[in-house]
Order: sequence, then C-alpha cells, then structure tokens
Amino acid sequence: MRTSVTDGALLGGSASRPSSPIGTEAIVVALVGSPNCGKTTLFNWLTGARSKTVNYPGSTVDYSVGQTHPRLHASETEESITIMDTPGTYSLDPKSPDEKVTSEAIFVHPTFGAARLVISVVDATHLSRHLLVTKQLIKAGFHVVLAVTMRDLLREHDEDLDVAVLSRELGVPVVLIDGRLGSGVKELLAAARVELGRIASGGINQKSAVRQLSPWSEEEIETVLREVIRLSDRVRVALDKRPGDSEELKTARSRTRSLDRVLLHPLWGLTIFLGLMATLFSSIFWLAQPMMDFVDRSLSGLADLVLAWAPESLLAQFVSGGVIASASSVLVFVPQIFILFVGIILLEDSGYLARSATLVDKPLSLLGLGGRSFVPLLSGYACAVPAMMAARTINSRRERLLTLLMIPLMSCSARLPVFALLLSFLFHADAAWKGGVALTGIYILSLVLGAIAVVVVGRFLKIDERTFFMLELPVYRRPRLSLVLRQAFWRTRSYVWRAGPAIFFFALIVWVATTFPNYQLEDKSERLKTSYAAEVGQMIEPVFTPMGGDWRTGVGLISAFAAREVFVSSLAVVFQVTDDDEESMQQTLLSKMHDAKAPDGLPLFTLASVLGLIVFFMIALQCLSTFIVAIRESGNLKFALLQLLGFNIAGYVLAVIVVQGLRALGVA
Repeated sequence: MRTSVTDGALLGGSASRPSSPIGTEAIVVALVGSPNCGKTTLFNWLTGARSKTVNYPGSTVDYSVGQTHPRLHASETEESITIMDTPGTYSLDPKSPDEKVTSEAIFVHPTFGAARLVISVVDATHLSRHLLVTKQLIKAGFHVVLAVTMRDLLREHDEDLDVAVLSRELGVPVVLIDGRLGSGVKELLAAARVELGRIASGGINQKSAVRQLSPWSEEEIETVLREVIRLSDRVRVALDKRPGDSEELKTARSRTRSLDRVLLHPLWGLTIFLGLMATLFSSIFWLAQPMMDFVDRSLSGLADLVLAWAPESLLAQFVSGGVIASASSVLVFVPQIFILFVGIILLEDSGYLARSATLVDKPLSLLGLGGRSFVPLLSGYACAVPAMMAARTINSRRERLLTLLMIPLMSCSARLPVFALLLSFLFHADAAWKGGVALTGIYILSLVLGAIAVVVVGRFLKIDERTFFMLELPVYRRPRLSLVLRQAFWRTRSYVWRAGPAIFFFALIVWVATTFPNYQLEDKSERLKTSYAAEVGQMIEPVFTPMGGDWRTGVGLISAFAAREVFVSSLAVVFQVTDDDEESMQQTLLSKMHDAKAPDGLPLFTLASVLGLIVFFMIALQCLSTFIVAIRESGNLKFALLQLLGFNIAGYVLAVIVVQGLRALGVA
C-alpha cells in the first residue's frame, strides 16, 4: 500500500529522500486537475518565482514550467524537481485546445516525454467530480500523488476528510493543501520524492508504462462517477462530532441553497446581477473622484515645480509639458482602473462569478454563445489580451471564435481614461452620479454592439457543433480584503507598466512635433500652428472633419492606435495644459477643450463631436497586442485582419453617422 500524507505527517511511511540520484535526465512532475481546483496556486507555492510561462509547441496554448523553490528542499544539495502546470481539464479525453495540450503534455511531451509523476489536484468541496480525472490518470498507468485543496472551506463547515481511507481506496498518497497559507506543500513535495524514489529504485520506465486511454463510454463514466461519489461520501467526516454539529451543517447548507434560490432565479437573479454590474461601473466614476483629484493635484504641482526651476529651458518645458503632462493625463485615471479590478476580483473570490456565468448562459445561447463565454467577456472589461487567452477553455470552436470576435468590443481599462475625460467634458458642472450613469450606459451599449456583431458574423460562420455547458459552482466564501487589494494592486501596476513606455514614447513624438521647428517663438499658439504636427494634421484633417474633429483630434486618434490611453496624453500635449498654473492639469485640459475652436470658428468639442469620439472608441480596435493575440488564439490571420479592419471601419462610419445625424437634428 502507498503512503498518504496529511498536515505535515506521513501516514504509514517516512519523508526520507531517495539515497541515489533519480536519473540523469530532467525530473518532470505534472500538475493535472480541473479548472478552478487550486492547481495554479499550488504551482506558485511549489515554484515561487522560479517559473516561466511558455507556449506549447504546435498550439496557441500557454502553460507554466518551473523549478521547486529551495526553501522547500530538505538540504542545499537536494535536487530540484521540474514542475509543469498543465491547463485545466475535466477529462483525459480532450474536448478543447486546453484539454488537448494537457493530454499531450503528460503522455508525449516533445521535450520531456511522458511525465515521470503526476500530482492530481482536486478540490475538497467538489471531490466526487474531480476524482474522475484522478481515476483516469491511475488507469493510464501514471504514478499519482493526490493533492486535495480547499480544505479550509470544508473546515469552515465543520467537516474534514479521512485521508487514510481515501489513500487506501485509491492506492495513492494523499496530501491535504491549504492554498491560502501554504500548509501541506512541503509534505506534498516529500511524498512526490518518495514516489520518484520508488520509480528509480524499481527501474520503472514510465514512458513505456503509461498508455493513452480510449474514450470512455457514457456507461463507463457513469460507473466511475458512482464509485467516486460513494467514496467521497465515505471519506467526508464531521469534526469532533460535537452535539449539534449535524444541525449546524444542515443550517449552513440550507443557507447556501436559500441564497442560490434567489441569486440563480431566472428573474430576480438576473435583476441582482444587472444591479451589481451597474453599481460596479458607476462606482468606477464617482468613488474614485477623491483619489483622482489627489493624483491630479500632486502631478500638477510637480509640473509647475519643474517649469519654475528653469522656465526658459527646452528640457524643462519637455519634462513639464511633455512627460509629466502626458503621464498625468493617464495616471489620474489609475484609481478608476484599480476600482474596476477590485470589483472583478471580489466577484470571483466570493464565488458569485461562476453563478453569473450560469445566469447569462441562456441569454448568451441566443447569440450562439454559452456560459463559458461569460468569464472571457467580463475579463475583456479589464484587458482584451488575457480575456482572449481565457477563451481557450471553450470547447466549441464556433463559440470560441465568436467570443474572440466579441471581446475587443468590451470596454477595456485602456478605454477608461478616454471615456472618463470625454464624460467629464460633457458633465463638467453636473453631479458626479450623472457621469457614472453615462459610463454604465457605455458599458451596456458595448455589450449590445458586441451581441449585434456576434449575431451578424454567426450567420456566416459555417461551423456546426453540438455543445453543452457544465460549470462547477464554488461555495460562497467571504473574500479576504487584503488579498483582493493585493491582487488589484498588482494588476493595476501591470497596466501602468504596460502603458507607460508607449505613453512616454508618443509623448516625446507629439511634444517634438508640436514644438519644432519654430521652438524659439514666444507665442505658443503661433508655435503650434507652424509646427510639424500642424502640417501633418492639416493633411489628414479631411478624414476626421466628418466626425467632428480637426487635425488636433486627428493626431490624437492616430497616436491612439499604439495605445488608446495615448489619445488623452496627446491632447494634453497638443493643448499645452501647463500654460495655466492656477488650475490642475485635468481642469486645464477640460478648459482648453471648452475653448478650442474648429477651422470654421465654431467650438471644436461639442455634444455631437464628443459623442462621435465615444462611439469611435467603443468600436475601433486600436490595440496591436489584441490583434497579435487574436491571430494566435484563432489560428487564422484572415480572422484577425477582418476583425481589425471591420471594427475600425465600422467605428469611423458610425461616428460620422452620429455626428452628422445630430447636427442635422440641430444638436451642435
């Protein structure tokens, strides 16, 4: 019988390491488990910072490989183990690109061959369903160590697992893991080394020992599921068996069922969902305002300080009016981006996000999508790049392509600074909640436009597939605020670091273009009119005039194709927002926009022209990274090119229709 491990102790064995090296080739241990089972968290505990993400050969799917962290080793001379974090899978009979990569990676990896050992990761709260993959791994001939995560959730409900029984019934070592605190990770690695030692000492050739399974029939799957359900019930025990424990457990389960009856109700559940979304997107606007004012005042003071230090210096003018002004125009919106990330993480960690997917499954099915498309689409409100990567879990190629099509139309965080500036212009003297309602309307409208695009393209996409939607509902839990804030901080930091270089580079270009060749002129407006930017802008101005712009907005729109946020920084540089020291940078930019005149002498920024800009930014695909990822994830250059050209042309045409239509109705 193999050993099992729990809470730092080996049951029926010891954690002694093999006395001899385990072969001369790389020792590869694969982590395999269903999505959302805690596998990636376990991988991070095992490897720390000693990991990297790589692309699996011949596919668009990424996976992670890393070395065990030295702090987990018993001694400085102990050999590292290569850990491979495979994509989540519900079965070894692959139905999606992610599942296919997992199957190939453990059976016939082009570099490692068959995995030396597999750590099967299962969620203690969904033990019966997750053990199906474990059974398949054992049946395929792999040496397996079972890692059971989410133990803390069981203990919150006064339950635990009898790992001795579980280990005896499966014939594999079992380790309980607490992903939040990392307990059990050292014991897991010890159990893995024991198994690797057995393989080495027994002269087992794992490559010839494993065999790919034939697809299981429905009858076989049902038989195995009945077995693991009975096993799951047997190994789950009540803690201490105190009087009243059973009643407490019944109460806890009853409370969960009661919540789900409301939150998953076809009518009330959808109403609550829409209310939560509206609250989230509205709070992005009004809740962040005090923090935005602080950032704006701080950077505005810094720009004034630099300019006062050497007012005649060309370098000081560049730093103040170019670098700081453009950076400020984006950094001032970082609080809003942070709040967006906090909201999404709270929905995810509380367990509500998965339930949202079940709520929208039926509405999405009317578009040819499914519940699995919900998480990628919601992620698109943060950034289209990881959202497209998240679409890999969708089994159906048709649904996956339609989801990839729709994601760029979700209003990502890069659009947020643009929308916030334009809405601040429209609601400059009004209550903050009006801007919040308008921003919510933009997010809803982006969803409607995406739905229209999916319906239209879906009629021409000749891929006929039968699909089904299955998603595990995690238990409700109270998110840990410290972890939520930490994750939101790192995601926001990643956004700033990603956008920063592009902002600086284009700020430099725009500042040079608006300052030279006549930089010596004291009249800044005359200097701007005779600049390189004015010459180029006047050449392209006829293109942007129908949508209510001139050469200045044209320069901003062209710059935005490198990064949408650059549109705001370009306007900040073009309108020289540091001229007025009595106002903050944001207020100065808004004042400049109110005073700006078109070539015909009429106001440049009006209700019609600003709405036209909003429509253009809602639809246009101005992100090179998204275009590149679309090629990879769709596996089709033609699809990505049609998406790029189609959205940009549609954005321009609809913006022109909005502007000219409103002007025809007498709306300036």
